[in-house]
Amino acid sequence: MLYTQLVGYDAIPTKILPSIKKGRKLSSQLLYFWHVMRISQITGAILILFMFANITSAAAQDTWSLKRCVDYALQNSIQVKQQEVQKRLAELTLKQSQLSRLPNANGTIQGGYSDGRAASLLDNSYVNQSVFSSSGQLSADADIFGWFGKQHTIAANRLDAASNSFLLLKARNDLAFNVTTAFLKILLDKEQVKINEVNLKQTTQNLENTKKLVIAGSVPESNQADLEAQLALDSSTLVTAQNTVILSTLQLKAYMNLGFEIAFQPEIPENISDIPLAPIAEMSPEMVYSVATSTYPQLKSDELRIESATRNLKSARAGLYPKLTSYGNLYTRYANNYYIDPIKQITMPFGQQIDNTFQKDIGLSLRIPLFNGWQQRATVAKAKEEVFNRKLTRDLDNQKLKQDIYTAHANAIAALQKLSATSKGVEAAQKSYDFATKRFNIGLMNTIDYITTQSKLFKAQIDKVSAQYDYIFKMKLLEFYRDQKISL
Repeated sequence: MLYTQLVGYDAIPTKILPSIKKGRKLSSQLLYFWHVMRISQITGAILILFMFANITSAAAQDTWSLKRCVDYALQNSIQVKQQEVQKRLAELTLKQSQLSRLPNANGTIQGGYSDGRAASLLDNSYVNQSVFSSSGQLSADADIFGWFGKQHTIAANRLDAASNSFLLLKARNDLAFNVTTAFLKILLDKEQVKINEVNLKQTTQNLENTKKLVIAGSVPESNQADLEAQLALDSSTLVTAQNTVILSTLQLKAYMNLGFEIAFQPEIPENISDIPLAPIAEMSPEMVYSVATSTYPQLKSDELRIESATRNLKSARAGLYPKLTSYGNLYTRYANNYYIDPIKQITMPFGQQIDNTFQKDIGLSLRIPLFNGWQQRATVAKAKEEVFNRKLTRDLDNQKLKQDIYTAHANAIAALQKLSATSKGVEAAQKSYDFATKRFNIGLMNTIDYITTQSKLFKAQIDKVSAQYDYIFKMKLLEFYRDQKISL
């Protein structure tokens, strides 16, 4: 009403005004441009056509194809980003273990003040005095031989990093599949909305015809009341279907990490039957499973983790044997009670004192484990169990993959059979409805029976659409297991 108040009803074309009075939605841009055109006396038709052409073009450009949805999800998914973090952490662990082969070197500088009895650095006698002292030390050590413990650890970390790369690939593949599933769900829900709209339109037309027959006295008023009740039910069903589209869209946006407030319009294929599907005869479960065992990222990750656990076991066993290490130290210190002349308490100069107290040593250290509370042997035992546990995980994932593939194949066959049955059901229901319409229009069928026939057609259409999308989904699932990719 705001624009009608600003522009005025007199300024609005007579063909548009009734729509406003009936409460229909009208573009505020259309009213605004009409007002501008009226003032400037520019030909309205040309500008209106131009404006709507731009709006249509913008809407077309804002549609989301499946590829666009998947690409956006892969770039913005929180789950994928979390797996990328795990991959980087594994790579950092590998880098740290590789650098652990370098010698350790540490420097220490200390300084302090004490007051009281202290030993003189010159003659080691104890006197009461205030002393300031400082020292510096540089130490280094390097492993010479440790039964290749570090090498096994590095190899294990390298395998873990490669395993995380496959887990990242799995996360990306799973996300692409989930996005595709949600995308198909939106298309299915939109098809069901269309069917509901057609059903509502048919009920509305039947109600209008019945009103005319009631006025003419050909049918009782109860027929009109029954159709009005059916119209209310069909309207409620349509609202539910439209809300289902909204919920499906929200689910897809959650997978994509797309703002819920952002407008979303999926790119709908012209004919869902044209979506390419592999023949079910070429998708035997044995063949799909055989291919999947060599391409499925989870299984590849499991194999690498078994190898990693085996390397960690060898590294733990290395800790049971002696370890040879080299070491070296440099040390010096300064104190203000290091006197040249104790009687006169003349302190030795800093440089001379540093030189006089300078110490250095170098040597080899052989560490022989004798008894440490059974800790190392417990570490070895745990490493053995970890190898066994990862093999069980591999076998479990392998079993689940095989079960999922065989289940998907069985579901695909059932979905194909259901699609065939529902297609025949729609044909039969359509013939029954057409015949019932003719009988109803001439008063040979009551309203209840007619509504029942219409409801059967509506249900048959919904079942067919659901079966068609279910079959597509089941076949795409088999393709996903076989190729680790999915497309429409």
